[in-house]
Amino acid sequence: MKASRAQYLGCLLFLIGILRCKGWVRHTFVVEDTPYRRLCSTKNILTVNGQFPGPTLYVHRGDTIIVDVYNKAKYNITIHWHGVKQPRYPWSDGPEYITQCPIQPGAKFSQKVIFSTEEGTLWWHAHSDWSRATVHGAIVIYPKKDSSYPFPKPDAEVPIILGEWWKKPIMEVYHEMLRTGGDPNVSDAYTINGQPGDLYPCSKQDTFKLRVEQGKTYLLRIINAALQDLLFFSIAKHSVTVVATDASYTKPLTRDIITISPGQTIDVLLKANQNPDHYYMAARVYSSALGVAYDNTTTTAVVEYAGKYAPTSPPPLPQLPYYNDTSASVSFTGSLRSLASDKYPIDVPRDITNHFIFTISINSFPCPNNSCAGSNGTRLAASVNNISFTTPSIDILQAYYYGINGVFGTRLPNFPPYVFNFTADVLPSNLDTPKRGTEVKVLKYNSTVELVFQGTNLLAGTDHPMHLHGYSFYVVGWGLGNFDIKKDPLNYNLVDPPLQNTIAVPKNGWAAIRFRADNPGVWFMHCHIERHMTWGMDTAFIVRNGVPPNTRLVSPPPDMPPC
Repeated sequence: MKASRAQYLGCLLFLIGILRCKGWVRHTFVVEDTPYRRLCSTKNILTVNGQFPGPTLYVHRGDTIIVDVYNKAKYNITIHWHGVKQPRYPWSDGPEYITQCPIQPGAKFSQKVIFSTEEGTLWWHAHSDWSRATVHGAIVIYPKKDSSYPFPKPDAEVPIILGEWWKKPIMEVYHEMLRTGGDPNVSDAYTINGQPGDLYPCSKQDTFKLRVEQGKTYLLRIINAALQDLLFFSIAKHSVTVVATDASYTKPLTRDIITISPGQTIDVLLKANQNPDHYYMAARVYSSALGVAYDNTTTTAVVEYAGKYAPTSPPPLPQLPYYNDTSASVSFTGSLRSLASDKYPIDVPRDITNHFIFTISINSFPCPNNSCAGSNGTRLAASVNNISFTTPSIDILQAYYYGINGVFGTRLPNFPPYVFNFTADVLPSNLDTPKRGTEVKVLKYNSTVELVFQGTNLLAGTDHPMHLHGYSFYVVGWGLGNFDIKKDPLNYNLVDPPLQNTIAVPKNGWAAIRFRADNPGVWFMHCHIERHMTWGMDTAFIVRNGVPPNTRLVSPPPDMPPC
């Protein structure tokens, strides 16, 4: 019996549907308040699917997934896929009032997450107010199914998410900072996979435990999800070998201690090569700003070897650097190198179209009668090239796409508007006050960018982990002190610089990055220390369309959240 043309067409459509469903796996994220007990008390925290940390997403390089986000909480929410480039599709990138308006309570937004060249570990987190304190989780990006790691396959893989915990609801901490104009209260604990660890009250029974077998190798996918702090991390009597950062492979780098900044991911191999026992892994703050309060506690988890033995009690602690040890921090970060192999080549831009130098500063605004809690009664602020970013009331992407005037300006300076000794010990107070504005930088499609971040010592010099959405960039140079435009570029690493999406600009120092503007859209750039972002250390790049259709911004989905 011959099949009809309609039957053939029906079968074809059915098969296409199966393939499409297989290619675009759907996930459900329900954002809701959930009670959690830490440090001897219980409070409601914002979670995804009731989990803290939230669910891990597993994908392969080049996959596309759909995440249906339901907001069942009482606050607005957005979700950002940190480090995912989202080629030509910023509509799902997530930063509130930059690429979308928030998902309001009771609403839903289906976010398409497009993976391209990323491979390794990234993460997702809320990108509205300070909700990401508890709304975050890991993203594991495996190689394509016909490929493998550029290192021996580990015996097991474990996400290690470093975070912070406040006894108060995080929104109270946030709103109190806005009200007073001063620094926010520091956290009450750091956490490893959501648990403070043995050194905190009421915590020992729930301390995270990593069970290992002697002779085996473990891939730890480390994520710094802390709101405010860079962290030192180490495992007692063990070294680790870095093999990737920000979903890009690196040359193997073996260290006893790593430094990881908020927003950054680092993949390390841990060899279980010690005598069977219990060993602490630990993390504590790296805080370089003078006179700024910090959480001086230490979070721990336990590496437990399998077997029958009497474990050391308490387990040995690793020797972590002193809290303000800048040399320990930069010596690690400055040692990272791209793998730069035949299979994983790099492409550092050589002919630069756009040269920028951006000062990144802590600032202040005057308050009536010196009534605020910042320095000398002022309101604390932050800036990029002396402009403190003002968040608009509708998102910049919508305004750009539909040609809505008055939402943003394009006058972010290419270079510092005031040139002074940026890192001097004493600076005149008239430099403390920036301008306010919603200013962005516009780039032509496929242009090349060299951007030097220059830290300053205004109010309080400190490290700034700068994150760029929609791109990874090559960190071609860094240094302490003021950038020398004539001498420092002579020492750039253009052979194997690390490819990152977040770079910690050292205290009173600089970092130089390069990238090609080949991803059209609106892409946020900001300090990943949450209070600095709130204070205004932000801007955005608008990358214009190219000419061919595959170099142009894709049209928005029909369910974009309304403003």
